[in-house]
Amino acid sequence: MGKHTVSLVSLGCPKNLVDAEIMLGHLPEDRYEIVTEEQQAEIIIVNTCTFINDAKEESIETILDLADLKVRGRCRMLVVTGCLPQRYREELQVEFPEVDLFMGTSDAPRIVELLESGMGGKDSLAAIEEQPDYLYDHTTPRAASSPFYSTYVKIAEGCSHHCSYCVIPQVRGALRSRSIDSVVTEVRELVSKGVVEVNLIAQDITAFGRDRDDEATLEMLLRELVKIEDLQWLRLLYAYPDGISDELLELVATEEKICSYLDIPLQHIDNELLGQMNRRIDEQGVRDLIARIRDRLPDVTLRTSFIVGFPGETDTQFAKLQEFVAAGHFERVGVFRYSREEGTPAADMEAQIPERTKQARYRKLMKAQSRVSFRKNRALVGHIEPVLVEGYSEETELLLRGRSVRQAPDVDGQVYITAGQADVGEVVQLKITDSSEYDLIGEIVEEQE
Repeated sequence: MGKHTVSLVSLGCPKNLVDAEIMLGHLPEDRYEIVTEEQQAEIIIVNTCTFINDAKEESIETILDLADLKVRGRCRMLVVTGCLPQRYREELQVEFPEVDLFMGTSDAPRIVELLESGMGGKDSLAAIEEQPDYLYDHTTPRAASSPFYSTYVKIAEGCSHHCSYCVIPQVRGALRSRSIDSVVTEVRELVSKGVVEVNLIAQDITAFGRDRDDEATLEMLLRELVKIEDLQWLRLLYAYPDGISDELLELVATEEKICSYLDIPLQHIDNELLGQMNRRIDEQGVRDLIARIRDRLPDVTLRTSFIVGFPGETDTQFAKLQEFVAAGHFERVGVFRYSREEGTPAADMEAQIPERTKQARYRKLMKAQSRVSFRKNRALVGHIEPVLVEGYSEETELLLRGRSVRQAPDVDGQVYITAGQADVGEVVQLKITDSSEYDLIGEIVEEQE
């Protein structure tokens, strides 16, 4: 009997991508063959996201599109996994009769058992655990889908914060941190295979270890990771503002391998809205934090995210946020239109904002940040920056492309290399010669000038 061909579509954030790699890693090579084209697959797996309404709609559209391959393609089994079935166990069996199997956010290690069980969609939904508790470790098989030189490592799962707009604790469960030894062992193994950039992720990396009895902390983990030879870039993503310690900033400042880059979701600057969001920091705390970071890390790249159109957000409150962004505190800003998620406290709040108003505020805030980004990138012209070479430009093979240490994968801009040669996965020194709102242009230099 031949191998079953499997294709997996992963939607949403890098944390979902790690889950997808774990699922594929559990498929025995003697029985399953992974293919990249869904049209060639007998089994199609959709790893879904429901963080906000846009993500939910993308998941639903993807499922319906791929279900069509059961009629006009080779697909014999459509599997839906991740946050959507975890959150909507009761509704999905009615909404998606085309789906043959549903899996929750803790079911990745059971994928072979479930695929071969003969369990139907209705029964598989009933089998999904209401409280997810799975946590992968260094022994867990992963099928790498990222470029060989860069990867994500999830140091914790779940979240014990209870922001009023967020469904993550419902679909991912409470905070569960890995051990330091487990993370270090995984990273060491990845580096031995050629990875030079490791991006640490969790719902909140600064909460790492709080649930454990061994007093592990993010700072302790970083001290062990920087000892790994041949690891060049260690990037910290999703750090909650109230968890950024002076000790952490000191590590970023003094350890060359830790990128001077922090992704800190702030969500707003208005005290009333921050309180209604159940955030554990106020306006003055945010401003003090930024000053503390800039004082210790003058050359840091700060990324943040904001929500516009949260229930009750007035024109005055939005104008305050717009002014805060325009002041240029951040090199990178992501903006989300508030999504009314059932089951969250914010969904029941009065004074819900019309979609048209949310969209207008989104455009205004993005425009304000684009001016800041342009100005900050222009200030880098003439500087020499470390750049990770990623390959040729999509526009032309005459140009190499890469990312500066200031640019995280998938969410930030790129660097276009107009002179010099280097191998993919190599970190080179680049003199910045030009810039745009989000991208940089430069030439490889042999040594710092």
